[in-house]
Amino acid sequence: VSPVWLPGDPGGPERAVAGKAVQSIQTSLERVAKKQLKDRARGGQTAGVQDYGQPGHSQSAADAAKSADLVVEAVVENLELKRSLYRQLDSTAPAGCLFASNTSSLGIAELAEAADIRRLHFFNPVPVMRLVEVVRTPDITEAAFNQLLEFSRSLGKSAVPCKDTPGFIVNRLLVPYLTEAVRMLERGDATAEDIDTAMRLGAGHPMGPIELADYVGLDTTKFIMDGWHAKFPNVELFKPSDMLNKLVEEGRLGRKTGQGFYKWDSKGSKL
Repeated sequence: VSPVWLPGDPGGPERAVAGKAVQSIQTSLERVAKKQLKDRARGGQTAGVQDYGQPGHSQSAADAAKSADLVVEAVVENLELKRSLYRQLDSTAPAGCLFASNTSSLGIAELAEAADIRRLHFFNPVPVMRLVEVVRTPDITEAAFNQLLEFSRSLGKSAVPCKDTPGFIVNRLLVPYLTEAVRMLERGDATAEDIDTAMRLGAGHPMGPIELADYVGLDTTKFIMDGWHAKFPNVELFKPSDMLNKLVEEGRLGRKTGQGFYKWDSKGSKL
């Protein structure tokens, strides 16, 4: 796994946060290795992160791209930040290097002002979720599209082709579903616990929509819905939720802040 771009000064707070990110990647790889590679232990030792390769890191996005065949970008959903990053990458990446964005809400045409961008959409948590949506944009060549498919499958993922539409397949269905559950709560139709129990037991979902919204991040759900509403103001499903907006304004973003619709402990378990 190489490279991971670590921004910020070597002794600054951003560097410390980035260091934690690398440690999180290593811990995640160890967890996957123990689960999936336990029968491939070498010399009596448990298989570990070495089976996947050590994550590399760089403080320069431009330097990180110099020897890359494929760059997958997954920074925060901020259009100008993404454009700036792609300009840096495009300045040093070798000819033939593919740029793929993990965005599920921003348009490729908007990003493509900075570079030639493709889309690979992974799902969280990436080591566990097997799906990758591979987006077929109108201008992509068959060779480039097949390269993205092959790369996704080489990771052990199930690659699903889809068109470049808002939310692709999963989020186009999922995000309005989460928001509709919030609207039920707003209207007083049912409690959060009852909505989640009903969807777990009635629809066979492993997690109810209110709990899932907390898990994903209420700010993420709001950001996606706001973007879609701005582009398609007459679509009823994309209209904002006052309750969701209020929670985000209060900083109650769900699991990552310890409180959203539910309360969460420091290990990310629902209280």
